[in-house]
Amino acid sequence: MATQPEVIAVVDDDPGLRRALGRLLSAFGYRTEVFGSAQEFLVAAPKSKRACVLVDVNLGDTSGLDLVRQLFVSGFKFPVIFISGVEDETIERRAMELGCVAFLRKPIPADRLIEAVKKATGSAIQ
Repeated sequence: MATQPEVIAVVDDDPGLRRALGRLLSAFGYRTEVFGSAQEFLVAAPKSKRACVLVDVNLGDTSGLDLVRQLFVSGFKFPVIFISGVEDETIERRAMELGCVAFLRKPIPADRLIEAVKKATGSAIQ
């Protein structure tokens, strides 16, 4: 019996980056669901079967860190990979304190992203 591809959620306010990440993850056998804001993802989270969430640190309307804190307080536990276009050690430290699997800086090298997703999902997709 064939298994369904793992679903990776991408939460980023940049539509171009969401599309690019979706295409890249699809090329490696993952399915993606994309969200343009923290609020969009919060609405979808209760029925979520996602294996992992990629979250931009700066979502425009809120921070990715606040989104993840809110999810955890609500009882949702997703492996999280943070992505950021800004180099800020304080933000990276806070992300690590939240237990993120990886903190990747934009532009994100494809191999580092796939490695982080594999680590987060425990998958062996090639």
